[in-house]
Amino acid sequence: MGQGLGRTRSVGLRGVAGFVVDVEAHVATGLPGFAISGLGDSAVKQSADRIKAAAALIEKMPVSQRRVTVNLSPAGERKIGTAFDLAIFVAVAAALRIVPDGVVRDVVHIGEVGLDGTVRAVSGVLPLVRAASLVGVRHVVVPVANAGEARLVAGVQVHPVGMVTELVERYRALGRGRAVEEVPVPERPAPQPEAVRDLSEVVGQADAKLALEIAAAGGHHLLFAGPPGAGKTMLAERLPGLLPPLDEAESMEVTAIHSVLGALGSGEDVRLISRPPFVAPHHGASQAAVIGGGSGRIRPGAITQAHRGVLFLDETPEFDKSVLQSLRTPLERGTVSIARANETVTFPARFQLVLAANPCPCGNGWGKGLDCTCTPLMRRTYFGKLSGPLLDRVDLQVHVQPPGLSMAGVGSGEPTAVVARRVAAARDAQGERWRSVLVRRRSANADVPGSVLRGRPWRLPPGATATLDRSLETGALSLRGYDRTLRCAWTIADLTGLVRPDREQVDLALSLRHRAGVAA
Repeated sequence: MGQGLGRTRSVGLRGVAGFVVDVEAHVATGLPGFAISGLGDSAVKQSADRIKAAAALIEKMPVSQRRVTVNLSPAGERKIGTAFDLAIFVAVAAALRIVPDGVVRDVVHIGEVGLDGTVRAVSGVLPLVRAASLVGVRHVVVPVANAGEARLVAGVQVHPVGMVTELVERYRALGRGRAVEEVPVPERPAPQPEAVRDLSEVVGQADAKLALEIAAAGGHHLLFAGPPGAGKTMLAERLPGLLPPLDEAESMEVTAIHSVLGALGSGEDVRLISRPPFVAPHHGASQAAVIGGGSGRIRPGAITQAHRGVLFLDETPEFDKSVLQSLRTPLERGTVSIARANETVTFPARFQLVLAANPCPCGNGWGKGLDCTCTPLMRRTYFGKLSGPLLDRVDLQVHVQPPGLSMAGVGSGEPTAVVARRVAAARDAQGERWRSVLVRRRSANADVPGSVLRGRPWRLPPGATATLDRSLETGALSLRGYDRTLRCAWTIADLTGLVRPDREQVDLALSLRHRAGVAA
């Protein structure tokens, strides 16, 4: 067994999207060595040691006594992680004629190989298998723990594997034309659906509930300002329950992101995420944690984890100012690009932003503020982090009233299910109206360009926009704020069943931009 060439396939990850990698292995006599080319990171380079240890378990696979060269093609594309281990092992086995090269050449292999020959789970299997299916791959070998996740992709036959010795025996049997049995995947209890937090649990707060319903119906960003204990967090946590469920394409997109982050778990019963996610990072989170990035491997941040869902920033003025300013571009584009010297990765980031802020650092600066201990400079610095350009991108800004005795006898209000039905009807009306204008699936009013709303046939009559036009003329409102107010007015009209907004809806939308009393 002097020398030989073996080939198989694997998949790499670029952001949250995969790309197919051809794995080539050349084994020759000479000075022993194991080299891996193709821009692999340190985890890829260290796979040589793991594979040599696992190969010692296979009879007549003397990897440590041969000169092995592995190439991961395209060689100019950066490869990250341990998911290439299994493909490299199989390619080397094919080069040594341990397994038939013709059987493994068109099969994609994904998984980390342990020193004892176990095939261990890796993160991001869903987007990896999905990328393989898009280029016509029909057979994928994955770790047993990732089998349920991989089977979420239609049109691909998934073969789970627990040990490299088992895989070698199966390939040898296939090479002789024999049938093989699949490795069983242990069943786990089906996950219980996450309970939706009901809006009826929030007592009072009519204005805040109205703003929450408008935000859900039109996809608008929202700011709650008010004293501690007023219910800002309770309101924000109930927004995902008002939003429509994700469609099939959105579910696959969101589940792929959570797969990359390793947040799907393992087992046979992994399911697509069907509800909009709710992500609430701590106010001490770094810019890389919120926006994305990191040293070495570029990972998605909280804004990508909240894609198609809600990003809630509690105690917003306590966040680092650079983190808040970094939100401005993703809010406009729906994506975030992380640039490094050797690569640029773009992540999806189309989310609804919900901000919550106290009236001052001590939290007692509401009403007459007799108990407030903050100096004017402290208050100015506190709200200075909420810059004008950031607030200008927040459509609804409302004050959450402090709890009082007047709320003691107030009823529970409407449950989430009732409000969600109105939201769904409003979303259906928007989708029908903007079908010829926007190409995005299930478009909401928040997605409509301002030029469309200000042009024919959607421009509102001067009588309806008189107050709004005056605010623009006096400089109290920017053109971006003008357009965002129009979008909110259309959403209010959709919730009330009107064909188009009149002056009452426009004035209400304008007032909801300033009820928080927050000035940058």
